[in-house]
Amino acid sequence: MIYLDNAATSFPKPEETLDAVNHFLAFSGGNPGRGGHVASIDAARLVFEARERLSSFINGKHSERLIFTQNGTESLNLAILGLVGEGDHVVTTGLEHNSVMRPLDFLAKTRHVQVSVVPCSPSGSLDLKALKGAVSRKTKTVVMNHGSNILGTVQPLDRVREAIGDKLLILDACQTIGNLPIDVQRDAIDVICFSCHKALFGIQGLGAVYLRDGVDPVPLKFGGTGSNSEFTEQPTSLPDRYESGTPATPAIAGLLGGLTFIERKGLGEIMGRKRAATERILQGLQRIQGIRVYGETDRGDHSLPIILMNVDNREPSEVGYACNKADISVRVGLHCAPMAHRTVGTFPGGGVRISPGYFTTDDEIDRLMEVMKAIAAR
Repeated sequence: MIYLDNAATSFPKPEETLDAVNHFLAFSGGNPGRGGHVASIDAARLVFEARERLSSFINGKHSERLIFTQNGTESLNLAILGLVGEGDHVVTTGLEHNSVMRPLDFLAKTRHVQVSVVPCSPSGSLDLKALKGAVSRKTKTVVMNHGSNILGTVQPLDRVREAIGDKLLILDACQTIGNLPIDVQRDAIDVICFSCHKALFGIQGLGAVYLRDGVDPVPLKFGGTGSNSEFTEQPTSLPDRYESGTPATPAIAGLLGGLTFIERKGLGEIMGRKRAATERILQGLQRIQGIRVYGETDRGDHSLPIILMNVDNREPSEVGYACNKADISVRVGLHCAPMAHRTVGTFPGGGVRISPGYFTTDDEIDRLMEVMKAIAAR
């Protein structure tokens, strides 16, 4: 199989990830914080190490403010539903994923929250002047993605912060974490939400959110934390306040393996290989008559390995079916981001998304080009 859907989840996983998950399941397997026996203590130590290393990876100031969740969607729900109250004003952009738009839609209908959507160009550039104009004294928070999941466009965080002033910034970094360097202190990110199974090389079932000092959302879940069990009230200490229920410890072990792989290879080398694969695919697609590529075709160092394309007179589903028959995995449709596709001009049919990864080879890309040529020539 030629796997080109790394924006959904990375595959294959590095040996470090597989070994870490297998080791936990085979030799530990305890429930962290739910016992004083060796297996539970080993699991708690693993969770602590993962929290420390992931917090350090984004230059978090206090590791206890790094909260593990089920996925990036839960992270965004915790931040948005926990921080936005009755009648608040929220600013977002025209490139957002439904993990942002659906919570905001819910709040607009149930808490009378006002939502302002700042336009983006079809190539994915955010209108920073409009962003500045959308922010007012009533604005509670700005919620936006760092990098688009359909175009790969990355927004300039320094200019975003300049435009929004001291307003609370909730950043969806599901596509950028592990693909680009992120520093929550340097970039003045108040809340950052992401999944751990994409460019962090973890496995599915784990996300995280980091909260700046003083940011205290209402918990999304209440229940057992393994601490303060004599009280019915939810603990106030972090991370327990937000981590009710048994954690996905095998996935946390996999995250440790993924971080080990990134540290061994170096983020620069990983980014370079992905950029080279993306550029090779872009150049190949541009030479095929009848194929349209959306967004910026001249990618810089600060863009993501994501390409959106369509074939003239072919539905995206037809292209995806033909790729699948050739044992090539791409993703077609609206990619859970209908508003972003409206911005690009590909709604309602959507497009074909190609997202290479670290392990994508030149031979695999050459095979993709052969298949695309055949599809476009029909």
